[in-house]
Amino acid sequence: MRRRQTLEYLALLMGSLALALVASWTPLGSQIDKDTYDWHFRLYRPPEWEPQSILLAVDEESYRVIGGIRGYRAGIAEGLELIAPSKPKAVALDIVLAEKGDPGDDRRLSEAIRRTPNVVLASTLLPNGVWEDPLPIFREAAAGVGEPYAEPDPVSREVLLHKAAGRERRWALALETFRAGVGKPILETQNDVQVGDIVIPSRDRVLRIRYLRAGVPQVSLARLLADHALARRFAGKTVFIGVTAQTAGDRLQTPYYEMMPGVEINANVFETIANRLFLTTAPAWGAIVFCLALVAITGAAFSFRSGWQAYSIGAAVVALASVAPYYCFTRSIVLSFTAPVFSAWLSVAAAASYQHFIVRRRMLSAEGDKTRYQQAMHFVTHEMRTPLTAIQGSSELIGRYAMTEEKRKQMAELINSESKRLGKMIEIFLSVERLSAGQLELKKELFQGMDLMSGCVNRVRPLADRKQIRIRIEPGPDAPLSGDRELMEYAFYNLLTNAVKYSPQDTEVVVFTCRDGDRVRIAVKDQGIGMDQKEVRKIFQKFYRTKKAEESGEAGTGIGLSIVEQIVAQHGGSIEVTSSPGRGSCFTLVLPAQKISSMVESQ
Repeated sequence: MRRRQTLEYLALLMGSLALALVASWTPLGSQIDKDTYDWHFRLYRPPEWEPQSILLAVDEESYRVIGGIRGYRAGIAEGLELIAPSKPKAVALDIVLAEKGDPGDDRRLSEAIRRTPNVVLASTLLPNGVWEDPLPIFREAAAGVGEPYAEPDPVSREVLLHKAAGRERRWALALETFRAGVGKPILETQNDVQVGDIVIPSRDRVLRIRYLRAGVPQVSLARLLADHALARRFAGKTVFIGVTAQTAGDRLQTPYYEMMPGVEINANVFETIANRLFLTTAPAWGAIVFCLALVAITGAAFSFRSGWQAYSIGAAVVALASVAPYYCFTRSIVLSFTAPVFSAWLSVAAAASYQHFIVRRRMLSAEGDKTRYQQAMHFVTHEMRTPLTAIQGSSELIGRYAMTEEKRKQMAELINSESKRLGKMIEIFLSVERLSAGQLELKKELFQGMDLMSGCVNRVRPLADRKQIRIRIEPGPDAPLSGDRELMEYAFYNLLTNAVKYSPQDTEVVVFTCRDGDRVRIAVKDQGIGMDQKEVRKIFQKFYRTKKAEESGEAGTGIGLSIVEQIVAQHGGSIEVTSSPGRGSCFTLVLPAQKISSMVESQ
């Protein structure tokens, strides 16, 4: 039994773990993980670092100065001409130069690109799978081409380090710009990308973006055109040039819940790479092992502890599961929030519920054992008092008085018969208890119902004669019975003795049998004190006695009929009772004839 409970407990915990993992992989679980990831961003303040990039921003004021969208190429060309002498490390132009403009402006911008070190241009992948590249006049002057767009979800949390269409592939604009700045090729393996001495962990070529909380430094193009001295701020920096005007619509939401221009997002991607600020996703097996450990701790806590101790450990497990993802985030590891938290909550709930029901089951079992013990004591005092009194009285007479040999022999026979009767009572009671507890199989023996009735009537007749009560057996079909003869004899004898005990003098008790279709009915009918229907519904409850039974002066504890009911139920039968106050009662044992007949045939 203990092993079965252990297996059930383990199965329940493993089911909780499986359910938690499945729930964490659902769309709802994924969304909770994303929201928690953003919350960790807002909660954690990493050490500040010196930005290695700067924005040359085309804002609303810049549009006004350069003459709107038609003059932006000339404006950008002038901006490049101003910052080129400061020798920036690299320049990313986050504007797709795919359409022809004014020839003069295009030549000026092309020359400015050629004279500025390490300029990388933007190339975008159209919905039809075709790359929209810069015009040849610009591409030939640049150091490379990159893809500038981050992945909104709708929050921009990560960027693909490359995109491919057909046989052509473009690295992300920030990565290509970093490559141009360090002058090293991009090398790749299955799990990472390497540029120079920097290894970028990027399984599936996805990079999580670290955002500068204070933002990337920027200089408006309009201000630069008005104050050429600002060009010194671009010296040794990687410059990102793009539109930041709100009217342009190129803005995405960050984990800080701020709207950010696409060019600034690219600059943050660059900062993530250049400063090695990589956020790596915890391996799936690591997350599963952690969840398994949480479930194991919970299972052990509720196995070896109970009450407030177990619940305190369960609360600690839930707290650990909630805090662990944030702690990992501060160590640049992204651990799923839903998987451990769901595992902790579900395992604690399952373990606590299981312990509650097991403890309750054990408590009920203990109470049942206590009740059976009390019943045994009542049985001893009630049922065994008569034979014990006879044995004690006879033994005292033999020892105290001189008797003839014949009288002494009669006393010895009485002691022997009453002791056997006492032993049989004990055996019957223990058998009933074991049957009720499922610890004993019912005997399967054949016996005649009429013989059983006659034997019980002969035993109870002396008691009936003292009260001048007649016992009559009506002729009827003999019914072959199958089961435990001694238990059935006890049940029928109990009904007979009750009929005699609770009947007034000079009355009659009738015993009869009959067949009723597929049932056999054995009845004991008296002319005793009787009962109302409310009392009839309670007489099989342990220790219940009717008010008139208590007033009659007859000894009893109310346990006899409950034992009778158990015996009959174990034989697949039932008891019917008809009674009315002052008119007597009729107790009928109803046994299934079909089972009986089949047993007879099997013999």
